[in-house]
Amino acid sequence: MKTTVKNDRIAVPIIIALSILVPIIVLILMNLPERYNFLGLELGTLPLFHAVLNASTAVLLLSGYFLIKSGDKIMHRNVMITAFGLSAVFLISYVISKISNDPVPYGGEGFMRPVYFFILISHIVLSAIIIPLVLFTMYRGLTGEYLKHKKIARWTFPIWMYVAITGVLVYLFMLPYY
Repeated sequence: MKTTVKNDRIAVPIIIALSILVPIIVLILMNLPERYNFLGLELGTLPLFHAVLNASTAVLLLSGYFLIKSGDKIMHRNVMITAFGLSAVFLISYVISKISNDPVPYGGEGFMRPVYFFILISHIVLSAIIIPLVLFTMYRGLTGEYLKHKKIARWTFPIWMYVAITGVLVYLFMLPYY
């Protein structure tokens, strides 16, 4: 137990700092006055990549859920680490996208416009909330604190799944405008 407390003194402040800094950095980068397309990518390239990452993450999350329900802890761990890795790649790619391209406005009208903005806003808000949830869930699982892991995973799983699925939906809504 002393090792856990000692590890918590290091890990918890790091998780909290990342949970605050990552959304702030993304917000700053989204509002840069000038764009720097240093990769030379076309406008629609990264959004498609993001949708693939989000869809893959959703599949992995669902797989991880069924694996833990079936008792396969090792495969569950591996699948969830892979989902975390894809989410990290997504975040880095998303930041590159925001640095590289001007924001693309949604051009839809009528009933679909409020639907899109509800999905987009809930996706953005929950994307910020999911950062500490995922980090704490991963930390508790990897340190063998399974009761704490299970308790927080009950919140993390549905929110992370929602963020992954709505990420794909946002892409599909925006597809005609890229």
